[in-house]
Amino acid sequence: MKYKLLFPILIILLASCKSQKYSKNNRQIEKQATKANPNYNTYTTQSYIDTFKAAAISQMNASGIPASIILAQGILESGNGNSSLARYANNHFGIKCTSEWKGKGYYKDDDSRNDCFRVYKDARESYKDHSEFLKRKRYSFLFELDRNDYRNWAYGLKKAGYATNPKYPDLLINLINRHKLYQYDSPETEREKILREDRIFSEINENIPKENEKFKPVDVPATRKVTAPEAGASPATPVTPATPAASANTSTTGKHHTVVQGDTLYNISKRYNITVDELKSLNSLFNEGIKIGQQLQVVK
Repeated sequence: MKYKLLFPILIILLASCKSQKYSKNNRQIEKQATKANPNYNTYTTQSYIDTFKAAAISQMNASGIPASIILAQGILESGNGNSSLARYANNHFGIKCTSEWKGKGYYKDDDSRNDCFRVYKDARESYKDHSEFLKRKRYSFLFELDRNDYRNWAYGLKKAGYATNPKYPDLLINLINRHKLYQYDSPETEREKILREDRIFSEINENIPKENEKFKPVDVPATRKVTAPEAGASPATPVTPATPAASANTSTTGKHHTVVQGDTLYNISKRYNITVDELKSLNSLFNEGIKIGQQLQVVK
């Protein structure tokens, strides 16, 4: 009986020690953030937009996610950049620590007590990581949308499970319309869209085999050590778009396309100026699935 009474007491003591450890960790991060930005000013929605619209447009140009969606998510998830996560951890999208994360963690109660959230060196890193986080199989269908189709992006994010709130799409769309965030979106030509899809889907396909482990939630990051840049080191070079996948590997008759990594029925159909339905009919395809190395007839 004595041991049965001691066991729950021990559990409570261990939980208390763990919470104290996380609180100490958070205080250190908050102290560092305050030291780096001692005159922190809270944002209004408009000042948040003015401050971060360039970062959102940059990510739209790189990945195809509408800038309006990125800004609306940032506003919603970070409380106009005024949440403790945004202020101290530069985390504007509520992205949690996973097994791939090697940086610091900031702890807050969310789905579980003391959930670990990623800490970024600045807000721009958070915006970039948000785009990278979406390059997963579950979100892949969204990247086939036009990069100014914010309505379908909003509903697609909910469908893919980004948020559990059933009103999430409406919240995003209302923010976009109220603050005219759609003005930061820009269309792309069919050729630009095909090249962008080739690049993004190649990255998504490369990610798929590692997804289960890569995005597994963890209590504590692998390391909280942040390495400072070496003295005299030059700033990071802007990332240039990767070379798109080869447009086609044709047979000697020129009537077939060999599927390469990153191909979709949509971008293949656009490349050969036929519809997806025609492409499926020519190849007796009954779904959207195609395989690398598969030969597809592209000319009637």
